[in-house]
Amino acid sequence: MPVGPDEIILHHYDASPFSQKVRAFLGLKQAAWKSVRTPNMLPKPDLTPLTGGYRRAPVLQVGADVYIDSQLALAEVERRLPSPRANLGPAFAVNLWSDRLLFQATVAIIFGRLGDRVDPAFMADREKLSGRPFDPAAMAAVSGPMRGQWRGHAAFLDQALASTGQPFLAGDAPTLIDIAAHMNFWWLGGAFPDLLSALTAGLDHVRAWHARVGEIGQGTRVEITGQEALEVAKAADPAPALPHDPHDVSGFSPGDTVIVSADDYGRDSIAGALVSADATRVTIARETADLGVLHLHFPRVGYIITGG
Repeated sequence: MPVGPDEIILHHYDASPFSQKVRAFLGLKQAAWKSVRTPNMLPKPDLTPLTGGYRRAPVLQVGADVYIDSQLALAEVERRLPSPRANLGPAFAVNLWSDRLLFQATVAIIFGRLGDRVDPAFMADREKLSGRPFDPAAMAAVSGPMRGQWRGHAAFLDQALASTGQPFLAGDAPTLIDIAAHMNFWWLGGAFPDLLSALTAGLDHVRAWHARVGEIGQGTRVEITGQEALEVAKAADPAPALPHDPHDVSGFSPGDTVIVSADDYGRDSIAGALVSADATRVTIARETADLGVLHLHFPRVGYIITGG
């Protein structure tokens, strides 16, 4: 099936909670999209040529434009598909809370319970990705306190829902806030339904909300191969970038060689020529012999720009 240069392609894997967040957001938008399943560990031969070595999932692609990190994938889906409007209030602040604070508690709970059932190859891969030991025994040791932390986070949402009496966190319809907050509930519930039930016992508003968000779906998903996605990138030209912010504080100007890397883990250094930067994203151009010119887009929060 031919894939057009304006079609949304999501590089992801089904068990990835960050990928699920983007899939659910595409569902909220009732979007049609192409799915490329990438492995959950290296090598990723159909992904890293697009990203210059960045390896985390998900990655969103439209033609020769590549959107790094679930944060920017969500922002780009909202920009391209503005109806129904979903970026309301503190949506991206909630997203960062879910990505970092609640996610770390969920990691300890899930992998602490899995223990020695975790694939050693997966552990080795994640140690290289994070630069620190991946130790299920240590996670098991802290999983008790982390369960208390997790329930406390869930209680924040329960209190918010109770205070408004609305079915969703921003009103009577789901928004990006719900999708972002729901990610860790989906992940924990998929891995250990009994734990999710225990940690939300008595939190009736959040339980009902979890069920409602889970019914949103994924939109219209069609599978394609990674090679097909690479051919789309090769045949396309990057779209005009968003304007460069003259007030940008990085000190770099369009055309400068820069390096962009994550500030938490998976700090692969991606070099390119700065195309534009503003308060929310930075875009660099990379030219490869196989794919031509690609534009790589990164979120500003969570990523660092340095000189190349």
